Amino acid sequence: MPARPIFRSHELAASSQIILLSGGLDSVVNLVMAREKGTVLSCLTFDYGQRSSAREITACQRVCAQFSLPHRVISLPWMQEIASSSLIRGRGEVPRLSREDLSDAERTKETARSVWVANRNGVFINIAAAVAESLGASLMVTGFNREEAETFPDNSKAFLNAVNASLAYSTLNQVRVISYTLEMDKTEVVLAGLKYHVPFEEIWSCYHGGEKMCGACESCRRLKRAVSGTDAEVRLRDRFFSEGGS
Repeated sequence: MPARPIFRSHELAASSQIILLSGGLDSVVNLVMAREKGTVLSCLTFDYGQRSSAREITACQRVCAQFSLPHRVISLPWMQEIASSSLIRGRGEVPRLSREDLSDAERTKETARSVWVANRNGVFINIAAAVAESLGASLMVTGFNREEAETFPDNSKAFLNAVNASLAYSTLNQVRVISYTLEMDKTEVVLAGLKYHVPFEEIWSCYHGGEKMCGACESCRRLKRAVSGTDAEVRLRDRFFSEGGS
């Protein structure tokens, strides 16, 4: 089998695509960008027992309905059984951060360990690859970004290159995984979302599953910092609990 080329963001071509959709900022922006660059065959959302699963699924359903796209929820109850992550229901407290904590590398590494779900993205991508191959899709699209790759290695370009090398052997059509936001930080993702008219009112980026986003978990803090001073901040203002702070 010929060697697979490494992933390069500037080489993205219009193709049939499967979207790994969580309902958060990054995945929704990638969905909307994917529609501009090719054909979206299906959107996949994973329920692995995370606290926010119901809110994530609702967000994904609404976004997919808005764009008239097929949506499938894939349940992975065994992941909930084996995971010790605080993202999982009944597994301890999700860390709360201040905005200043986001600039503290040691603090963010600590919180990353708390919310880490073993091989989560690897599992998701391999399941999605099976769906993609069965549907004849050549690309899977994920919501990764440069900022979070600093603390989550499975958000990085190196991870995508390694996964794609494996997929060259495990899929007959050599489906690839890409991310249109891979080289962006969160602020750049927000700006891309504004450019492509992303429905910010529908996203759910919180680690919790309450009435509103908590505003204090790491995901909320990064979102709030990224939208600060933009139209997206106004559109999201009522989605956060006020006690989460800024």
